[in-house]
Amino acid sequence: MAVLDATRTTTASQQETNQLLPAADIEQAVTSFMAAGPAARRFDVETDFDWDSADCGKLTDGQQSAVRFITLIEDHLPGYFALYNQRFPLDERVSPEDFARNRELYHFTVRWAQEEDTHARALFRYQVASGLAEPEHLRLELAAEGRRAFSLPHDNPISLFAYTLVQEKATQLYYQQLRAVVTDEVLREILNRLGRDEARHFSFMADMVERYLIAYGDAAVEPIRDVIAQFRMPLADTIKGYWRWALRIADTARYDHTDAYDHLIRVVNRAVDARSDRVNELTRFIAACRTTTHPS
Repeated sequence: MAVLDATRTTTASQQETNQLLPAADIEQAVTSFMAAGPAARRFDVETDFDWDSADCGKLTDGQQSAVRFITLIEDHLPGYFALYNQRFPLDERVSPEDFARNRELYHFTVRWAQEEDTHARALFRYQVASGLAEPEHLRLELAAEGRRAFSLPHDNPISLFAYTLVQEKATQLYYQQLRAVVTDEVLREILNRLGRDEARHFSFMADMVERYLIAYGDAAVEPIRDVIAQFRMPLADTIKGYWRWALRIADTARYDHTDAYDHLIRVVNRAVDARSDRVNELTRFIAACRTTTHPS
């Protein structure tokens, strides 16, 4: 991918950056994503795990809590998917040109949703097979959270992709950390498969953010900065006691969403050749937000 001369695109209007990239650009990003995850590499909940060997007794209390936590996060997929459908509709409300852009993105979102739903099913199955939860109780627990609306403060597509970039990378990193400390081989394999998918999801979002930076330069800076300034992981405002729970699972395996910020800085640096003051300020701001502190 060509690199950007940041000074070349500072006149891009806010209206331009508020829409999706051209359909051809999105198609290229989607094709790369699909090629990185062929059918042979996908996993099957029913056949790819030795469910009879799953044993929550091999987990510490903190590790069990972490499994319950990530199951809630992954199971909220209908809320995440609905947000994308709302932001990028496929009906007569949009122009043919916008429909074409949204349709190309939809090729990604349906695959993304299918993979995330598989994550939720695998974690549900693990909880039941390992003895961590009874199925009916777990369904109701997940429904209590799943019924709550999911929203983000960002309307700009660049912001939405930048947010999901951080969220997907942070999730991938946590799965790697948790896998390193658990001893149940079934859970270890689940976390391995989930982390591999999250890495691909991150790569797609990174590709989209990079393309926006190349297309719009400085005009893309402020939406990305807003994401970091307001960032909260999914369901942070809906799950009761979220931050106490997050701190508890961090005691089990390192959990700090700002670990993902270094990866966002790399995306910016990769896209930008002739750096502007605004781009430099953005990378300094992201780096300054790299911290291990959490709200109480």
